[in-house]
Amino acid sequence: MPTRRPPIPPPALRPGDVVGIVAPASNIHKASLDAGCRGLERMGYRPFYLDSILDHDWYFAGSPERRISELHEMFRRDEVRAVVCARGGYGTTYLLPHLDLELIRSHPKILAGYSDVTCLLTWVRDRAGLVTFHAPMAAKDFAHPDGVDQASWNAALASSQPWALQEASGISGLLEGSAEGELYGGCLSLLVATLGTPFEIGTEGRILFLEDIAVKPYQVDRMLMQLKMAGKLEGACGVIFGQMPDCIQHPGQDYTLQQVIARVLGGCRFPVAFGLRSGHVTGRNLTLPFGVRARLEVAGSKAQLKFLEPAVA
Repeated sequence: MPTRRPPIPPPALRPGDVVGIVAPASNIHKASLDAGCRGLERMGYRPFYLDSILDHDWYFAGSPERRISELHEMFRRDEVRAVVCARGGYGTTYLLPHLDLELIRSHPKILAGYSDVTCLLTWVRDRAGLVTFHAPMAAKDFAHPDGVDQASWNAALASSQPWALQEASGISGLLEGSAEGELYGGCLSLLVATLGTPFEIGTEGRILFLEDIAVKPYQVDRMLMQLKMAGKLEGACGVIFGQMPDCIQHPGQDYTLQQVIARVLGGCRFPVAFGLRSGHVTGRNLTLPFGVRARLEVAGSKAQLKFLEPAVA
C-alpha cells in the first residue's frame, strides 16, 4: 500500500455557494438531475453542471475521457465550492488511473457521493489527502423530498464543531467495545473489489463504515471473509454497518444479517455497530466524513459515533 497522506479538510460550504455536479459512473436522466438541482436550490446552493453530463455511452455517463475531464474541471474552477456526484451505478473505476491527484490536492474542496463512487472517495482520501464525504447525491437523494438528512449534512460540511450520531441515525450495538480512529469505507462490494489492485483500501487505524444493498447474507459473509483473509481487519479498530436494505436470502430465513456479521467478526475484538443510515438507505441519507477522527462506543444494544474534529476548514 502507498503511504497514506495526512487528511486535508476542505473549505466549508456556505449558503449561496456553487455546487458542481458530476457523473463519474452510470448515465443519468435529465428529469432526475433537474429534481436534484431544485433540491439543492431549496437548501440555498447554486447547482452547476456541464452540458456533457447527459452523455450516454452504453451504461456510462459518456466516455472515461469525458468523465475524468468533467471531474478535473470542477476541481479547477474556483467558483465551485463542492463537487457532488449525480449518481453511482458503475464506471468510476475507469477514472482512477487518470486522476490528477496534484490538481485535486492543490484545489481542496468537498467531494461527495456513495455507492460506485466509494473507490473515488477512498482513493482521493488516501492519495490526494482530502477529507471526502459519504453523502447524498444530486440525481438521487436531493431529487426526493425526504432524501437528505440536513442536520448531518450541515454538521459535516458547514460546522467547525464536533458532533455525534446516536439512535436517531439508526445505529445500534452489535458487538461491545470502544474504538477511536479515522472513519473510512463505503459500499462493501466496491471496497472488496479494490483488493489486489493499485487502488486497494488501507484500513490500519480506521473505523470502517461498510454498507451495501440487495446482497444476500452469505454474500456479505463472503466479502467479510475476503477482507479478513486479506488482512484488512487486523489493523482496523471498529466496524459500523449501514442500513443494508434488502440484504436477505428469503423472507422465511431463520437467521438475521446481524447474526451472520456477529459470527464472522466475533473474534476480531473490536466494537461493531449496525444500521447507520448512510449510502443505500430508505430515506434521510446521512452525511459521513472520511478522514476525520471519530470515536465508536458500543454497549449492549446502544451505540454512538462521535466525530472528534471538524471535517471542514
